[in-house]
Amino acid sequence: MHASLQDLLITPAQMAAIDLAAARSGIDSFLLMRCAGSAVAAAVLRHYPQAQRYVVLCGPGNNGGDGYVAAQALVESGADVAVFAFGDPSTLHGDAACARRLWRGTIGPLADLVPRSGDVIVDALFGAGLARDLPGPVVAAIERVNAEDLPIVAVDLPTGVDGRTGQVRGAAFAARHTITFMARKPGHLLLPGRSLCGALEVHDIGIPARIVVAEDGGLRVNAPALWSAHATRLDASSHKFRRGHLAVFSGGAQATGAARLSATAGLAAGAGLVTVASPTSALETNAAHLTAVMLKAIDDGQDLERWLQDVRLGAFVLGPGFGIGDRARNFALTLCDRALVLDADGITSFQAHTTALFARLAAASGRVVMTPHEGEFARLFPEIARDVSLSKIEKAQAAARISHATIVYKGADTVIASPDGKVAVNANAPPWLATAGSGDVLAGIIGAHLAQDMPVFEAAAAGVWRHGAAGTRAGVGLTAETLVASIPPLG
Repeated sequence: MHASLQDLLITPAQMAAIDLAAARSGIDSFLLMRCAGSAVAAAVLRHYPQAQRYVVLCGPGNNGGDGYVAAQALVESGADVAVFAFGDPSTLHGDAACARRLWRGTIGPLADLVPRSGDVIVDALFGAGLARDLPGPVVAAIERVNAEDLPIVAVDLPTGVDGRTGQVRGAAFAARHTITFMARKPGHLLLPGRSLCGALEVHDIGIPARIVVAEDGGLRVNAPALWSAHATRLDASSHKFRRGHLAVFSGGAQATGAARLSATAGLAAGAGLVTVASPTSALETNAAHLTAVMLKAIDDGQDLERWLQDVRLGAFVLGPGFGIGDRARNFALTLCDRALVLDADGITSFQAHTTALFARLAAASGRVVMTPHEGEFARLFPEIARDVSLSKIEKAQAAARISHATIVYKGADTVIASPDGKVAVNANAPPWLATAGSGDVLAGIIGAHLAQDMPVFEAAAAGVWRHGAAGTRAGVGLTAETLVASIPPLG
């Protein structure tokens, strides 16, 4: 794959425009289909060389055309192949009709499919462009195949997965391998689609990178290429204040652990100094557990205003274990013109006060990241959360626009979105990362990046990626403490 396409995410609508632009440029579109189908056949033979029968399921569009090409290539390799089609193959037109004519064998109706032991299923029914619920006969076929637990290789995207949203349209194949072309689509990364794709392969079928990049809408897979140019590279003589001073606000004496997790994560992630800002009532508790992290008594807004006169304070984390209410709101509004990670209780405190928060963020000149999980997102952006027509990417984009903050919409498929439209979808988080304190660690990592003066979107994206990488390093059974110890270097 061309380097410029490696981290690109292309929506189905953009992919359709790319196909059209390629054809208009003089590229033979049927040749592209033959390249796609041949790539599928090669992948199937590579992964399942001992299959007793390859069953190719062809749909009524170009995805089905890829399937017919793959079926013929499999036969020419000496394999036993059976083809079943949804719809009337004689009504195909364009490249798909040409591909059907390539296939020299019989074509059975999809309703006649009886999966059997030893089959490998090649799913070429509907690709990433699916945007409606599947018809009943296709749902029935999917259920028959899934019940047999046979290996499935999906062409472009498992049938039933919406390529824009990752949602299931009635039913979906659970593929072990998915073969897509030129670039990944949102449905490959957004849940539940991601869990249905199995191992994903992206094949270059010959569309010039310039044509693909011309349709670039700014969606990216979160990867170091996105933010590594902004990563601080420090030499051994770097002064601690050059590495940034991060402040993390603690809750009361009974709720100090979350803030300490964020603080230790910030230190491990590269901040030169980290201070826990603690109510006087919690100073003793925090002091008993802190060593390299400093401690500062901050009880009210006046204390905070005085402390903010120290220009060396680089960034703040407010929310983990802090408590919900007026104090959280007042502190957050005061900090909106600074570099701030607003998390957990800090977010929930604005459930009934979003107008004040968003107006303050619009007027302020700060660098603010909000890190809601599903429930917190619904509290802060209820209308967006309820809109089932939107993908998680589109929800994060809308939330960033109306809030004027960079949004880290958390989950196994975390989406990072900035008010100016930049978006990245994270793909490196292991499933065991969902554990108590994990979000507190993420807030501290992002805070450390802000303290080191990284641009806000890049700081958030890098934080999410390092958090996922730390989870992989820590392994199954990680705790928040082992996650902190596993944070990889930045840059």
